[in-house]
Amino acid sequence: MGDNVALHRKGHEAFSRGDMDYLAELFAPDILWHVAGRSPVAGDYRGRDAVFEFFGSLAQLSGSTLELEDQFFMGQGDRTVALFKLKATRGEKVLDHDFCEVVRWENGKVAEDWGFAFDQYTYDEFWS
Repeated sequence: MGDNVALHRKGHEAFSRGDMDYLAELFAPDILWHVAGRSPVAGDYRGRDAVFEFFGSLAQLSGSTLELEDQFFMGQGDRTVALFKLKATRGEKVLDHDFCEVVRWENGKVAEDWGFAFDQYTYDEFWS
């Protein structure tokens, strides 16, 4: 459990510095990434390539301004949870939003990820 929390934290650090090589090692080949909501980026992404394309879409839409500001990590069994601020700008739009991420782990790899915005309407509007 503690190892998964440390891995989750390291995954956020890797994302923040753009280290996709580390994330490729951290993600299971058939990872399933769920993005809640009704925005153009919402949906399910299966496989590393699809998840990295999703990350690329976020970078493109935000002009590479997307930042994570970690607040809290916890875990039990094969699940970990991260609470963090998600920050970005998109034209005149500003996102400074509380976010929750739940990860399911298999053999030290991210098998499944769910992302939840605290205010789904604001999150959807930013990406739309």
